[in-house]
Amino acid sequence: MRDARDVLIRPVVSEKSVGMVGENKYTFYVDVNSNKIEIKNAVEKMFKVKVDNVHTLKVKPKEKRMGRYVGKTTAKKKAIVTLEPGNKIEGFAGL
Repeated sequence: MRDARDVLIRPVVSEKSVGMVGENKYTFYVDVNSNKIEIKNAVEKMFKVKVDNVHTLKVKPKEKRMGRYVGKTTAKKKAIVTLEPGNKIEGFAGL
């Protein structure tokens, strides 16, 4: 089993993701090869909370230009983690 720090890369701090904290949903960038069970175990171990549900989605790479050269950003994977009622991650909105 992989370490929790290998699965969770960083939290997603955007207007939409910070707004979902009120609904007890937290968004993280995760390793592209991780599955929902690994994500659930990593969040429970790292933040000492109970996870109710995990939704994942893949973020496609965007094309970026540097003069005449065209490249792409790396593909990412996001996980929206819903916690059980009564649980919350302290300091998430302050990131």
